Amino acid sequence: MTSGRPLKILIGCDTFAPDINGAARFAERLAAGLVQRGHDVHVVAPNTAYRRSPAHTEVIEGEPMMMHRLPALRWLPHDWVRFVWPWRSKHWARKVLDQVQPDIVHIQSHIIIGRGLTRIAHQRGIPVIATNHVMAENILDHSTFPKFIDDVVLKLAWADAKRTFDMTRAVTTPTRRAADFLERTVDIHGVVPISCGIDRRNYDPVIAPRDANRILFVGRLTGEKQVDVVLRAVQQLDPALDVHFDIAGGGDQRKALEALTAQLGIEDRVTFHGRVTDEQLRALYSRSSVFAIASIAELQSIVTMEAMASALPIVGANAVALPHLVHDGENGHLFEPGNVDDLADKLTRVLTASPAEYERMQRASLDGVAVHDINRTLDTFEALYRDEPLPA
Repeated sequence: MTSGRPLKILIGCDTFAPDINGAARFAERLAAGLVQRGHDVHVVAPNTAYRRSPAHTEVIEGEPMMMHRLPALRWLPHDWVRFVWPWRSKHWARKVLDQVQPDIVHIQSHIIIGRGLTRIAHQRGIPVIATNHVMAENILDHSTFPKFIDDVVLKLAWADAKRTFDMTRAVTTPTRRAADFLERTVDIHGVVPISCGIDRRNYDPVIAPRDANRILFVGRLTGEKQVDVVLRAVQQLDPALDVHFDIAGGGDQRKALEALTAQLGIEDRVTFHGRVTDEQLRALYSRSSVFAIASIAELQSIVTMEAMASALPIVGANAVALPHLVHDGENGHLFEPGNVDDLADKLTRVLTASPAEYERMQRASLDGVAVHDINRTLDTFEALYRDEPLPA
């Protein structure tokens, strides 16, 4: 932990509990970890209804923190996304900053709430740290506009993101690959890669062969996750492997994926669990043989780190940040994005590995996730908040 008095930290989020996604989960763990270290943490996020909730205490990840919930509407093309009116973001930023008077503002998105907070905090001389979790696929996946309009909107959005980032003390993102992507896309420099981090004590690694061949995916069922690619690969696997595919998570693509499962004739080999509790999720990780992720839009992938902390070999798409976690031939395999045959081949390699080879991949996952310990992440953000040198 860095030196100095406890800080009053305002974390601005466009998505937060009860939402279930990587950005929300990271913000929750960050806030809880900072509370554990003695800081006074406030979070501003969309409300679950179109009304402002007075500042109140919520328990997140087992820790109490002060919440400021802003009036929000649901984005109808999506099953859970809620947003604050963009033209009201600076108004609410003034209200919250007047009330909290933080030492530091840490935004988790430059889109609406973070945009407003950054501009007002900058005017008042309050330092801002920005963390980017956004990729183009995430933004446009639920667009209802034609592609040419999407392209224009995206260009304007990234230009606005640059204006926001230029007002901050530092910009961070989960991996070096994600930092390179952001520097190329937004034309900024010095983006700091900081892992989202996980608390490995929360997972139950079982170093042993499995009784059954079970493939697991955890995450939102949206287009960029490409769960359909995994379903098609499962259909191609040798029936003698007797594979079962568990899917944990909800999303707008669930009905379409269930229909595809029926069309492929693999309904008896696939279970859609929907949203699960933390205990249920840990049980799914512990009994699975391999974690499969075909996503093409991961800036880090917390669920992949969770799978690694559960001692699972990983088969992941060779796209964006997944190669940062999946080292081909070590803790699993990478496959060509969208290539069903390649994915089926790589899954087969894991499922037919000898006990010794399987254990080697398990231990490689555990070794690989060690550098993503949440305490290392918290140390780095504390240094940024205090404008101190970053830990080595």
